[in-house]
Amino acid sequence: TQRRRQIGNLRQKGMIMGKILAVCISEKKGTLKKAVPSGTMIKDFGLENDAHAGKWHRQISLLAVEAVQRFSAKYKIDVPAGAFGENLLVEGIDLKNLPIGTKLKCNDIILEITQIGKKCHLGCNIQKQTGECIMPNEGVFAVVLNGGTVKPNDTITIEGD
Repeated sequence: TQRRRQIGNLRQKGMIMGKILAVCISEKKGTLKKAVPSGTMIKDFGLENDAHAGKWHRQISLLAVEAVQRFSAKYKIDVPAGAFGENLLVEGIDLKNLPIGTKLKCNDIILEITQIGKKCHLGCNIQKQTGECIMPNEGVFAVVLNGGTVKPNDTITIEGD
């Protein structure tokens, strides 16, 4: 299948395993997410205490730190973890090129990718500063198939079929 080929290509490029750099939550919608020491993923719901958790297809948002670094360099600004609304800041996996349906594993947690990109909310601080947001092209969304605890420095892997 096409998904197997895409995952195989990532394996060849050595991009099958990554690391969680930050876990971020916001207590209210419309506020910036902030990094926390650890988080609890709840099956079919999302990240505990995050305002965007719920019974829908975008329970968890993920963003590759490499995309944030490119954005920061382009605009010469410092972008803290959570500034783009991501729950998980990930290093070492080309998230935006994962096919829908890909499963990611971190400790006991299993996530399934449900959406790549989303329309950006107008008026966030970064967009006001730069006129651009990276979530429409780089943001990845998932549902929680199996819960557990996640913290910075945890390994995250792409699960094969």
